[in-house]
Parts: sequence; C-alpha cells; structure tokens
Amino acid sequence: MLTSIADGLLCCLMGKTPNAVGPLESGESGDGFSFVEVKPGRVLRVRHIAPARPAGAEEAAQKAGAVHCRRRITVYRNGQVVIENLGDSVRADILACPEGVEPSSTVELEVSDPHPGPPASPAAPAVKRRRHKPKKLIDIDCTKFISSCKGSHSDVVLFFIHGVGGALDIWKEQLDFFSRLGYEVVAPDLAGHGASSAPRIAAAYTFYALAEDMRTVFKRYAKKRNVLIGHSYGVSFCTFLAHEYPDLVHKVIMINGGGPTALEPSLCSIFNMPTCVLRCLSPCLAWSFLKAGFARQGSKEKQLLKEGNAFNVSSSVLRAMMSGQYWPEGDEVYHAELTVPVLLVHGMHDKLVPVEEDQRMAEILLIASLKVIDEGSHMVMLECPETVNTLLHEFLLWEPEAIPAGDGLAAAKK
Repeated sequence: MLTSIADGLLCCLMGKTPNAVGPLESGESGDGFSFVEVKPGRVLRVRHIAPARPAGAEEAAQKAGAVHCRRRITVYRNGQVVIENLGDSVRADILACPEGVEPSSTVELEVSDPHPGPPASPAAPAVKRRRHKPKKLIDIDCTKFISSCKGSHSDVVLFFIHGVGGALDIWKEQLDFFSRLGYEVVAPDLAGHGASSAPRIAAAYTFYALAEDMRTVFKRYAKKRNVLIGHSYGVSFCTFLAHEYPDLVHKVIMINGGGPTALEPSLCSIFNMPTCVLRCLSPCLAWSFLKAGFARQGSKEKQLLKEGNAFNVSSSVLRAMMSGQYWPEGDEVYHAELTVPVLLVHGMHDKLVPVEEDQRMAEILLIASLKVIDEGSHMVMLECPETVNTLLHEFLLWEPEAIPAGDGLAAAKK
C-alpha cells in the first residue's frame, strides 16, 4: 500500500502517467489465446476455444419453437413512454417469475415535466388535461424461431464480455465448463484490460470505441446462432450487438447489468479525480470493491482479486472508462425494442447494482426472465460458479414448443 501511495506522489511531482497495461507476446497458444487487431495499433487478447469435430459430421435438423412478438411503444412529447404488450401465449412460460409481467400488459414510464407549472390550489377545481400527441410510435410484430443451443451444435458460439476493471479471466469457470460440454466459446479482454493493448488517450475508452471493438470481435467469430453473455458494463455491449444484429444473436444473458437506462457518467464520481490521485487511492479502491463486489471478504475472495490479469487495470484506464460511459441511445425504448430472449441473473447481495434495477429490466424487455442467486453478489460468476453455470446451461437448452415445419414456413411469411 505504501508503495502505491509513493508511486502516486511521484506521478504528481514528475508529471508522469502510470504505466499502462500492455499486450503479451502476440501469437496463438495452446490454451486458445490469440490477439486480434481491431484497429491499427489497437490489439485485444481473445480466448477462443473451438471443439474438434469429426470431418463430414452432419447434424439432424433442429425443430425450432416460435414466439410471436407483438408490442407497441409510444413516446410522448412530455417524456412519457407507454409500452403495450399486445399478447403472446408463450410469454407466460418464459416469464416464470412470481413478479413477471403478464402477457397482455402495459408498462408506463413517467419522466418529470421539464416545464412544470405552478402548483394547483387545493380549492381549485380539477382541470382535465389534454392528452399529448405521440412523438414516436413503434410497432413490433414478428415471429422469432428459438431452438435449443447444445454443445454438439456446430453453428452455436458463446461470447463472454466482462465489465469495467475485469478481464476475460473472470469467466474461467464458465469457459472451462462450456468448452468441456462441446461449446465454442469466445471471450475478449476490453481495451486497457487484461492483456489487451492500452491506448493512452481517453477517447479510446468511450462506449462507442469499445462497442466497435466488440463489433469487430463478434463479426470475426460469429456463426448462425450466437449467444451473448455480459457482466455489469459488458451487458451494454451485449445489448448493442443484439440490437445491431437481431438475425445473428439468438439469446442474451445479462449478469448484474442494471436497469434499462441510458449510460451517463456521474459528475461527482471519485473517478473524476486526477489519475495520480487515483493511483494513491488504488489500495482503498481495491478494498472498497472487495466489500461491494463480493458477498464475503474471505481469503478466497481476496485471492480471486489477485489471480491472472483480472482487476489489474491502471488508474488512467479506469478513469477513462468511468468517464466514457456515455450512451444516450441505450434508454428504455432501445431495450424495449429487443425481441431476443434474455436471461437476467442477479446476485442478491450486490451493493453496486440493486436488484430493483434488474427487476425493471425484466419488465421492459419483451422476452425475459429474472433469476436471483441468494448467495451471490456483483461477482456472482466467481462466487457461485456452479449455480451460474447451471442457470446459463438451462437457458441455452430452453426452447418454446416446437411447431411443424409447414406451419413454421407459413408463420414466417406472415
């Protein structure tokens, strides 16, 4: 700790920036690690495990079940958003939660009036307000064909995206588990994290820059049916890809991702302090993250913070990442437009993301279910790997009731 404080003071006095995380030696390794140049000079470490399949092996055709998605989203000029689910017989089975939204339901989002009038007098008669005209009207009417994603299916790829301060190493238990089951898995290190290159300009860590990195990785490894698994900030990139590639993204899993609100950095955040000050405070930040990110703070949890490249991020990168979380397009309407099935996983003891936010996300998303793990916190995939792996695998194997081939063709033409 004293060493970190001394380095930070030296940084302030000498005007130097702390060392940035750099890439390891490029090339392929036996563990499936490779380096992908997403832009000139911008290299990401990616772990890609593809199972060996017999040449010429052909799989039997899969019968996909159908989900008819019908929804109307109305945005009014005063900021009010009304989301109407127009009925779906399958939705009740997907939302197998006690507090799930019913098939034919209406979700209203009220935003405070930017020009409020004077408060009404108690004695004044009630005035009937005129209904505002819609500013934007979105109708969704499509049929989604959803099938089971087994490890034996050669057209299925699982993408794992970590959040701020992490690395692909946080997915170790999941990568090992699903690769053993025969799944093809892909997990990148975000720029400045793990063993990826760390540009020294803050603009390299905006949401849009990181999203384009994930787009490049996705397009490089994507197949016919792709499943996106994101944690915390990584959930936003999964949402972005699912919105951009609705025909390629088959299912999405969001782990402690929070509510469907637009990203915007906090003006009063500790991460707005100078980089050298953050470096001095890095031991305190690590201790605070241990308290907030894990339900327990024992030797096992402390060891998880030290293993591999996970959580080994420089202060300059951390500051740029937190300041670059600006994505106004990712609001409630953006999430409500998604028609891909989503599994929400939340650790009950999470002090960084309240469970109410994921409950709100489950209401906004069209096809979603929420699973809460009582023993977990923000880093639930590290704390409860067996439980998380089981939930994820069940969701991958889930499919709605299969329909005959002829009926499916007819439904697709409607």
